[in-house]
Amino acid sequence: MTLRNAARHAMLAPAAVVLFASLSGCDQGGQQSGQALLAVTVAKPVERTVVDRDEYVGRFVAVNSVDIRSRLSGYLAAIHFTDGEMVKQGDLLFTIDRRPFEIALEQMRANLAQARANLAFTAGDLERAKPLLQNKTITEQTYDQRTQAKTVAEAAVAAQEAMVHSAELDLNEYSELRAPIDGRIGDRRVAVGNLVTGGSTTLLATIVSVDPIRFEFTFDEASYLRYQRFAMNTMGGADGGVAVSLKLIDEKDFVHQGKIDFVDNVISASSGTIRGRAVFANPDRILTPGMFGRIRVPGSPPYTALLVPDDAIGSEQARKYVLTVDGDGMVRIKYVTLGQLDGGMRVIKDGLTAGDRVIVNGLMHARPGIKVNAAEQGPAAPTGPAAPRAGDEAKAG
Repeated sequence: MTLRNAARHAMLAPAAVVLFASLSGCDQGGQQSGQALLAVTVAKPVERTVVDRDEYVGRFVAVNSVDIRSRLSGYLAAIHFTDGEMVKQGDLLFTIDRRPFEIALEQMRANLAQARANLAFTAGDLERAKPLLQNKTITEQTYDQRTQAKTVAEAAVAAQEAMVHSAELDLNEYSELRAPIDGRIGDRRVAVGNLVTGGSTTLLATIVSVDPIRFEFTFDEASYLRYQRFAMNTMGGADGGVAVSLKLIDEKDFVHQGKIDFVDNVISASSGTIRGRAVFANPDRILTPGMFGRIRVPGSPPYTALLVPDDAIGSEQARKYVLTVDGDGMVRIKYVTLGQLDGGMRVIKDGLTAGDRVIVNGLMHARPGIKVNAAEQGPAAPTGPAAPRAGDEAKAG
């Protein structure tokens, strides 16, 4: 038994030594890792003059839109345009068969000639009656009858002249349909050879103007009051040419510049919104009526604000915060009120001072209450795309 116990102790002694050495190493490594400070980069907020802007979705509409319809009934003889092309005011678009109107004009002219011949006869008859009345050869009643006949003949001539003028309009103006505005014409709705009914029955084509073009959007009553007060104090009215910017669905920036030219005079009782309208130049004709866009409207006078990179902002349920480093190197959390996004920088409306050092790099491992090694860089700037953090999708936009 003594020999067996001695052998057992001999086998356990090396294992105990190894275990003690490993535990000693773990304690030493833990102390070393505790002494190493986390390296972060901090920057002070940027002070910049900004303007609060609101964004709305709306739709483009044409300044002018005209339905082409014929005043006359007749067979369509010719079409003088290509579907979808740009047309100028006065360009010939459609021709109605002119032959019936030529015949009608000839008939009206013949009737006018007949009326003028009758007028010449009655005028001569009246002139011959004047000396006869003085000689008492005819009675005054006869003279009055000849005077009346001349007046009726004059009226008949005037009526026939009007009929001739109407027939000339039908032949020379209304049988040829020309573009009333500059713009883009749609497709033809009637083919050559079809009977066109005069009036508002038959639609031949539609022309819409494209440059300039209007953009219509709606906003709520509270925004309307805010815009009105802001515009009255600065520009004399919300529809007095307030500059706005716009982007399309495939654009990242608001590159199109325009002005508000109209605000409706009635707030909708059903939706509580009011309609606004802006006008934009469209020389390249990329903006098309019916297209959607997003407009940015200024909603405040310029003011000085603090901005930090948008990636430096974290979320804690409904609250937003930034991590700062104080003078002792300790990480502190500051809850902030966010404003708009301006070029990758987020406006901070409350909760931050110009002297705060905001962590802009190293956020993944920084925690409130720990001590860090803070390297300060210049003024805060956008840090570019970063790994998404929990709650980022809930940031105020």
